[in-house]
Amino acid sequence: MQKNDVVSPVASAPIASPNSPPVSPASVSVSALAPGFAPVLVALALCLFFLPSLALAHPGHEGGHELAWDFGGGFSHPFTGWDHLLAMTAVGLWAAMLGGRARWLVPSAFVGLMVIGAGMAIGGWVIPGMEQGIAASLCVLGLLIAFAVRLPVVAGMGVAGFFAVFHGMAHGAEMPVTAGAFSYALGFASATVILHGLGLAFGVGFARQGQTTGKVRVAIARVAGGLVAAGGVLAFAL
Repeated sequence: MQKNDVVSPVASAPIASPNSPPVSPASVSVSALAPGFAPVLVALALCLFFLPSLALAHPGHEGGHELAWDFGGGFSHPFTGWDHLLAMTAVGLWAAMLGGRARWLVPSAFVGLMVIGAGMAIGGWVIPGMEQGIAASLCVLGLLIAFAVRLPVVAGMGVAGFFAVFHGMAHGAEMPVTAGAFSYALGFASATVILHGLGLAFGVGFARQGQTTGKVRVAIARVAGGLVAAGGVLAFAL
């Protein structure tokens, strides 16, 4: 090539095939962030879990102490029950399997209806069979995951929201009498979002592992769903 030769940037750029699908910048960013999403959620959960202790380290703010402890009590409640842990993580995992808008609409429906259920319990209205409803949520979510059932987004929101009412009533029924309802609800709602995010991050990250064959993915989904459903059977027996 001579010194005076000029290479056109347009000519040197690779030409995309007309049949090749367009690359979405959003999908690239999600793919890059998915593997590191779960550790961030874990770190956030630990920070929020120790929030009451951090508040008590600064004397002279009694109102802040009460707010922090109410939030901490609500935040820790989903982590103290294995049935809540399984169900909320399973919702995130199933939402990841559904894909698209369901990845945020299904968990959002769960959180919203859960708060409504908690308000019902705080107001003294508890639907009979609350514990059975929580156990049933594990069985249904486990089967949906195990058999990779793909429902329309609205139907998925309905399933998640229906069972969320029972989990919310359990949170509200066990709220301490002296706790503030708003800060307590903010606490367990925040914990639920993190658990949803952990399940979602696992599902999205696992789906993007190109070296994993389809049969292996199906087998892992069957095992994960089976464990959740088995937890539901155990909850019925207890």
